[in-house]
Order: sequence, then C-alpha cells, then structure tokens
Amino acid sequence: MAVELKIGDYVAGKKFASLEHDFKGEIEKVYENSVLILIKEFQKADEPIVNEYNHRAVVRKDDAKLIKAAPKPKVVPEKETKNL
Repeated sequence: MAVELKIGDYVAGKKFASLEHDFKGEIEKVYENSVLILIKEFQKADEPIVNEYNHRAVVRKDDAKLIKAAPKPKVVPEKETKNL
C-alpha cells in the first residue's frame, strides 16, 4: 500500500524537465495524482531553474518519496457543556 502524502511532509523529488538533479522539499498542496513541492534542497547547478520555477514543482505522487512525515496536529477535546 502506498504512503499517503499530506501537507507539511518532507519529500524527495526526481529530476524532471530542465532540472538535472533530484531535489528535496516540503509539500504545500496535495492534488488527486500529484503534489506541489516547495523546493528547499537542490544542487547548485540547478539554481537558475529552481529560481525560474519560484522554488516550486508539481510532481506525480509516485515520484515523491517521503523522507519525514509532518507532525500530527494535536486534537484538543471540546469541553463538555452541562445542561442547566
């Protein structure tokens, strides 16, 4: 079973188009079959392309490898109200 990717997960993405190397970053948005990644780690040679892409890339979910899952949000139980 595939890992479900979510916003805030840190992933590795495969090189594509003009990018010559793989990269790493944080998921900003999840689509049906792809994710929008904010590129945070990349090779110096890819810097002009990463800048041109505004440090973002849309990648197929199958091509994004989970490195570190986002922390789960804490669930705060609602206070029970008393009927007067």
